[in-house]
Order: sequence, then C-alpha cells, then structure tokens
Amino acid sequence: MEKIDILSLSLDELTSEICAMGEKKFRAKQIFDWLHMKKITDFAQMSNISAQFQAELSKKFCLNQLKIKKRLVSNIDNTVKYLYGLSDGEAVESVLMEYNHGNSLCVSTQVGCKMGCRFCASTIAGWVRNLEPSEILGQIYESERDSKKTVDSIVLMGIGEPLDNFDNVVKFLQILSESGFSLRRVSLSTCGVVDKIRELAKLKLGVTLSVSLHAATDEKRSGIMPINRRFDLKTLMKACDDYFTATGRRISFEYSLIEGVNDDDNSADELIRLLGGKNCHINLIPVNEVKERSFRKSRSVEHFQKRLNNAGLNATVRRTLGADINAACGQLRRDDMAT
Repeated sequence: MEKIDILSLSLDELTSEICAMGEKKFRAKQIFDWLHMKKITDFAQMSNISAQFQAELSKKFCLNQLKIKKRLVSNIDNTVKYLYGLSDGEAVESVLMEYNHGNSLCVSTQVGCKMGCRFCASTIAGWVRNLEPSEILGQIYESERDSKKTVDSIVLMGIGEPLDNFDNVVKFLQILSESGFSLRRVSLSTCGVVDKIRELAKLKLGVTLSVSLHAATDEKRSGIMPINRRFDLKTLMKACDDYFTATGRRISFEYSLIEGVNDDDNSADELIRLLGGKNCHINLIPVNEVKERSFRKSRSVEHFQKRLNNAGLNATVRRTLGADINAACGQLRRDDMAT
C-alpha cells in the first residue's frame, strides 16, 4: 500500500487518520506540531510519542523531503539560491533574501510552467507537473534548516503559476496558517488567471495578490503574455478590483521593464490610464535577461518611475538581489537540465 504524504495533510485530515489508528485526538495536534513547528525529518524525533507508535506512523505515512542539489550564495547581499531535488528526480528553485524587515523566501509551485510568458526562463522547457503541498512547504523547511535563519515572509513567485496549481497551493496556505504563520506575510504572484483570482477572493485568506502586468494595452500584453488572450485587461482589472473589495488587500502590480518594448513614455502613460485612481502599488522590475531570449533590461527605469510618481501612482523599483548568482527563478533548473 502506498504511504500517505503526511506533510500534505491539514490538521483535520491528520486528525481523522490518527483517530482511525485508534489514537486519541490530541495525538494529531502533537504530531502536527512536530511536523510543522519543530519541523522534524524523522518520526523517531517525536520524543513524546512512543517508539511503537512511531513505528506505526512510519508504516502508514511518508515524510516527503527535498534535497539540496545546488546552493549558490551571493557575495553582494547574502542572497541564497537553492536548487531542490524532488523524489521523482525533478528539481525546483527557491531564493532566500535578506531585507531590513526580515528574511523572505521565494518558492516554486510547479515543476516548469505552461503560461508561456516570453521573458521568463521558467516556461522555456514547458510544464512537467504540479508540486504537492509538502513540496512547497519543504522549500521553507529545508531553507530554514540549511541557513539557520527564520523565514519571515513568503513569496509564491518562483517556478510555476500558483493559481494553475490552485488546490495544492490553497492546501499549502491552509497548513501554513494552521502552523501559526500569518498569511498576511504571504504574497502570491499570478500572470492573471482570472477565474482562480475570483475563487481566491472568496476564501479571504489575507494573502497579498501580486499581478504580473508588464504592459497596459491588450495588444502589447498579448504579445508578451499569452494569458491575456484568454483574460483581457478589462476582465483582469475587474477581477483585481473585486479582490480588493472582498479582502481589503491592496493589489501589487509587477511591471518588468524591457528595453524598447514597454519602457517608453507612451507605455508609462498607458499604465497611468489603466491604474490611475486605484488603491494599488506598482513594482517596477528591470527585466531578468535570459540567454534564450532577446529581451534586455531597460535603461529608463528611473525616468519611468518618476513619470508614474508624478501622475500620483505609487511606484517603486524592486531592489535587485543576488545579481552575481542569477537569482531570478528558472535559470538554475535550466542549467541543471542541460548537464
């Protein structure tokens, strides 16, 4: 019989399994705390559980663990980039970043990506599979164990489209919340999967929604991001407005500045017309240069930001971290696949 992935079980699901084994309900909470608060890697580490019950747990459940395949540390700002090996031989990336407000971890939600955004390294080799909740959690737990640092905030902005793996991502968020981590410290980045944005809004989890925008007209955005042909800007903006109304959480719009594509004054004015008057934040990002793509970083970042700010929009430029280790997600996995 195939073992149950215990790290992917919510507290209620774990309680049902433990009670079915003839144990009292409180045992499930003890085990849950060992798994998600103390973050043990072996059932034998559960010191308040009898050796006999530890053996029974080991027979029924598996502890899905990630292995560090590569670890790159920036000499500039201590950013750490991990390539994690999965049980089936696949790999995903995580990036641990130091900020004044604490340590932030960018995690992956899929092996590869099917969204096809033209500037993104994660989508070049296509989509392989979704990550299980345990594999998303594992990126946090292994990063903390390796770095000896506490992760203070989480960004679902690594490899994959989180809302394309909706059920597993929501389960991950549920387990994270049940372990005591505030979901207000979680940011979920999406290219604009509108139907799932609406489902997420109904759950009112408290996560910050970051929408990858990158262009402010349908013609230009569709040329960069195929998802726009399915959900145009009018539809996307309505979903974002509804998300804000339902949750009270301000939307963050990500805008990667690409030389000669979306970084001129006209593009800035289009963005001003699209987002003017909205309670939002614009995160300007010098595009990550990928060897398989021709896109180059804009030389007009500060000018573009000033034009938005002068129009009353809250726009900041994302601090570039881990530049010497290519910390943007997708490239380390691509290099590993090529070897």
